[in-house]
Amino acid sequence: MPPIYFDNHATTQVDPRVVEVMLPTLAEIYGNPSSVGHVFGEAAKELVEQAQQTIASRVGAEAGEIVFTSGATESNNLAIAGVLNQRRRRGDHVVTLTTEHKAVLDPLEQFEQRGYRVTRLSPKQADDPMAGLIDVDQVREAIGPETALVSVMLANNEIGVIQPIAEIGRLCKEQGVLFHCDATQAVGKIPVDVQALRVDLMSFSAHKVYGPKGVGGLYVRKKDPRVRLQPSIFGGGQQRGLRSGTLNVTGIVGLAEAVRLGVAEMESENARIAQLRSQLWAGLQERISGVHLNGPPLDDPRVRLAGNLNFAVEKVDGEALMMNVREIAVSSGSACTSANPQPSHVLRGLGLSEDLTRSSLRFGIGRFNTADQVEIAIEVVANAVAKLRKLIA
Repeated sequence: MPPIYFDNHATTQVDPRVVEVMLPTLAEIYGNPSSVGHVFGEAAKELVEQAQQTIASRVGAEAGEIVFTSGATESNNLAIAGVLNQRRRRGDHVVTLTTEHKAVLDPLEQFEQRGYRVTRLSPKQADDPMAGLIDVDQVREAIGPETALVSVMLANNEIGVIQPIAEIGRLCKEQGVLFHCDATQAVGKIPVDVQALRVDLMSFSAHKVYGPKGVGGLYVRKKDPRVRLQPSIFGGGQQRGLRSGTLNVTGIVGLAEAVRLGVAEMESENARIAQLRSQLWAGLQERISGVHLNGPPLDDPRVRLAGNLNFAVEKVDGEALMMNVREIAVSSGSACTSANPQPSHVLRGLGLSEDLTRSSLRFGIGRFNTADQVEIAIEVVANAVAKLRKLIA
């Protein structure tokens, strides 16, 4: 039996419909979009502009507010460094969460070493029904006169929690503080509108939403307020000088089509995926004793992504469990930190013990998963747990 992929928070299979729109850019419309003196370059430039408009219209932005990058990690770095390296910033203080992606936490740690102050807020703990959710009052109390930036992700990549971004955005607006949101797991999966959310900067990526790897975007607000960033890549002055370099036309076209499809099919896709997750969780609970849900409730789509299931298993060694479920592709945490032997910082941020953190599995159910595959996954995990518990009995 070939392995079954259930790690759709780490990356996704490129949708064949996305591949179809990308192919002409490799052999037919292959010009450099900065070469506007001939039809080859102008044709490529038109594709880029169309992609900007497609993405912008799906997230409530203007086309000129979309800056293309190599992915969400670069977008997060550009947003954070772009604000904090500005001479006319408000101050040297940043507010974020302990459960943010490392692509936010690590850049902030670098700035902290340079003398900036970073406040890392802890969300509701594992014993709370809304584990993983941040209280907006915590953000309010953390903001001060020197706060230059607040950075909170919309949907978490490990526990799927959806934060109250609109409320935090309203607060930041009232306080005159710039607000950055890592929406990598959200764009194309849940409704996203930068105006309704009141975000000033928003990161996203193609490969989390059935698009190609190596391309992403950053929304940069142009008015009310106009956000000015210090670039981190210099060269040809492309994209208003915010991100120099020859544009990845193939990837950009793929990103736009992936976002378009995600938004168009969001309602029906989320309903189907949520049903698969319910089937998976019910089967695991029936077959395995001592399983604990990590994160907020599964039955409230306002607080958790439809395809996310993260759970801990008592009395099982996490590394051994992973080695015994090789028939299915799942994760024990963020793919970007899987090489790190330390337990998930997100789960530890919820107050889970190291043992439960290490014995946790993350399922990311996606567009191409089926009910039959879910039944196989239940069988595989249940058999592995039974085998490992028997060994230590």
